[in-house]
Amino acid sequence: MAHILLRHRDIKDIYKLDVYQANGGYGGLKKALAMTPAEVVDVVKASGLRGRGGAGFPTGIKWGFIPKGADEVYILINTDESETGTFKDRELSENNPHQIIEGAIIAAYAVGAKKIYNYFRGEFMDAGYAMEEAVQECYANGLLGENILGTDFSCDFHCHYGAGAYICGEETALIKSLEGERGQPWSKPPFPAIEGLYSKPTVVNNTETLSNVPLILVNGAEWYTSMGTEKSPGVKIVCMSGHVEKPGNYEVPLGTTYRELIEMAGGMRGGKAFKALLPSGGSGPVITADSLDAPLTYEGLTEYGSVMGSASVIVMDETTDMVWAALKMIRFFSHESCGKCTPCREGTFWMRKMLQRIYDGQGTEADIQVLGSVARQMKGRTLCALGEFAVNPALSTIHHFMDEYKAKVSGNGQMVMVETAVTAVD
Repeated sequence: MAHILLRHRDIKDIYKLDVYQANGGYGGLKKALAMTPAEVVDVVKASGLRGRGGAGFPTGIKWGFIPKGADEVYILINTDESETGTFKDRELSENNPHQIIEGAIIAAYAVGAKKIYNYFRGEFMDAGYAMEEAVQECYANGLLGENILGTDFSCDFHCHYGAGAYICGEETALIKSLEGERGQPWSKPPFPAIEGLYSKPTVVNNTETLSNVPLILVNGAEWYTSMGTEKSPGVKIVCMSGHVEKPGNYEVPLGTTYRELIEMAGGMRGGKAFKALLPSGGSGPVITADSLDAPLTYEGLTEYGSVMGSASVIVMDETTDMVWAALKMIRFFSHESCGKCTPCREGTFWMRKMLQRIYDGQGTEADIQVLGSVARQMKGRTLCALGEFAVNPALSTIHHFMDEYKAKVSGNGQMVMVETAVTAVD
C-alpha cells in the first residue's frame, strides 16, 4: 500500500516543490480555495481526523472553536517533538515538508488565519532548514504571501526554534515561548481558540495531523474513514524503538495490533522474550504481554489502563530492569518539569529521590507505598499533562512488576543491568 504521509519513501525527491506538485501536491489547497471556509471545516470534521500529537482531539471540531469573524487568527504547527521515543515529525519535516505546509495553509484558510508559525524543537535544525527551503519555494511560486493562487486569500509562514524544552510541547507553554516569555502552561480557561498567541484566537495542530489534511481534501472524507476504525479513522505513524530488530517509523492503519507492530519491526531483538512495552513513550503507562492484541486506536488500551498517545512504542525484552526503566523516565520528567505548579515540581522531585533509593537497594517496602501515594496525589492536580504523565512510570511498573520492587528493597534477587537494556528508554 502506498504511503499517505511518508510519501518520500515511494516518491523520490518529493521534498522539492516541482516533484510534489507533479504528484498532486497543492491539489488539496486548490480544492479548498474553491470552497467556503465552513465547507472545509465540515470536510475535516466528517473525516474524523483526530490530533496526532497524543491528545486525539477531533481536528475539525478544534478548528470550529475559532470565533466567526475574528479579526486576527493564528495557526501554530507543533513540531516541538520532545516525547521520549518519538521521531515521526522530524522525518516528515525533513523529507515531505510541502505536505505539512499545504495542510497548514488549508487550516489557515478554514479558520481565517493570515499567519502560520511552525514551532520546532530546538535540536531539529536539519528539519527546520528543509522546511525553510520549502517555504521559500512556496513564496516564489505564489503559494504563500499575498493573493495565494490568484485568490483574495493571503497568508505568511514563519519558522521558530525553541530551546529543547519538553514542556513547550504543551500548547499553552508553546504559545508563551513563541511570545518570548518563559515556556510555562497557563490554567485554562481561557483556551487558545479564544485567547492564544498575542491573546488572539489560535489553533495549535501537530505536524502529523496537518499532513493528513491535503489528501483528505483531495480524496474526500469517505476515503479517509475507509481506513482505520469507526472511532479512530485513518492512518498513524508509529515510532518503533527499543528491543526490536528494525526500529523506525511505520505508517499503519489505525486498528493494527501491537503484536503486529512488533512483527513489522522484525520481532524481538536477538530472539529474546518480550517483557513490556511503552505505548506512548514515557508518558503512557507500561503494558505487558496480555495487551499485545489490543488495537492501536485512541480507545484501544483503555481496558488495560494505558493510552496510545503519540504512538511512540518502546519495546522492552526480558533483560530490562523495570525499576531502572521507571527511574530513567522519572528523571526525565523531573528534569523537564517547568516548576510552575507545586504538585508537579515537588512530586517529580520526591518520586525521583525515592526511586533512586529503591533502585540503589537502600529502600524499604514503605518507600514503595509512599512512592505510589505521592504519584496518586499528583493526579488531577497539575496545570498541564506533564504532571499527569510523570506518575505513569511509577504507578504502572509498581502495578505490573511489584516483585522487582520488592527484590530491590529486600536486597535479594537484584537484576543485573546489561548493555542491551539501556536502549529501551534512553
